[in-house]
Amino acid sequence: MADSEQAAGAKTRTRRRTAAAVARPAQRGTTVAATIYRDLRNEIVSLRRKPGEPVAEKLIAQDYGVSRTPVREAVLRLADEGLIEIFPQSGTFVSRIPLGALPEAIAIRKALEEATVRYAAKRATRSQIAKLRANLELQREMEAAQNFEGFHQADEAFHALLAETAGYPGFWSLTQQVKVQVDRYRLLTLPVLGRVPDVIAEHSAIIEAISQNDPEAAAKAIDLHLDYLQVTIADAQKANPLYFTAPTEDEAEPV
Repeated sequence: MADSEQAAGAKTRTRRRTAAAVARPAQRGTTVAATIYRDLRNEIVSLRRKPGEPVAEKLIAQDYGVSRTPVREAVLRLADEGLIEIFPQSGTFVSRIPLGALPEAIAIRKALEEATVRYAAKRATRSQIAKLRANLELQREMEAAQNFEGFHQADEAFHALLAETAGYPGFWSLTQQVKVQVDRYRLLTLPVLGRVPDVIAEHSAIIEAISQNDPEAAAKAIDLHLDYLQVTIADAQKANPLYFTAPTEDEAEPV
């Protein structure tokens, strides 16, 4: 009886070791794919990989020292997000910015961020307002250094802080999902002379409205801030025609 129990226990331990051995490589593969996905996504959104640029999966696999399987997994995720296009007979490319989809994405972002600043104006604590002002100083430092990518990251952190101040950080998570194409377009507008100082001034107005516990003023300030994205689409497209796709018949033309 004892021998049979010991044998059964040994078999159970063997099965567990086998299962663990199988699970570890799968987990590692998922981690590698997630890392490649994150890195490629950042490169695309930051325009380090330009719209229309080829994506060589073989070279990426070599850079990471992995097989093409996790690279392919990352590429398919990016294709689902509309950041990569796969043409079976031609290759894989960074997708161009869909011109006709930008107005809707901007409208959704405005609705979410208007709600965000209204809540923030009602709930902001002194320490949270201090964090927003500290971030504004970081933006000024990035402006002085002419670091547009650094400024964009500080800008992103500012809007995340607004959602945190509102008490609904998930608002920013939702906003990020809908604005990925807007981010690529927006980075094209930052080098425009005078735009970065204007953004900083608009952020300052948002902070002041929140510090005064004025939801209406905060909503007006964020609307003014985001309106620029809507009115400059055509200018960005004219300056960078190869980075954009033409709108389809069912999509709205930017005005």
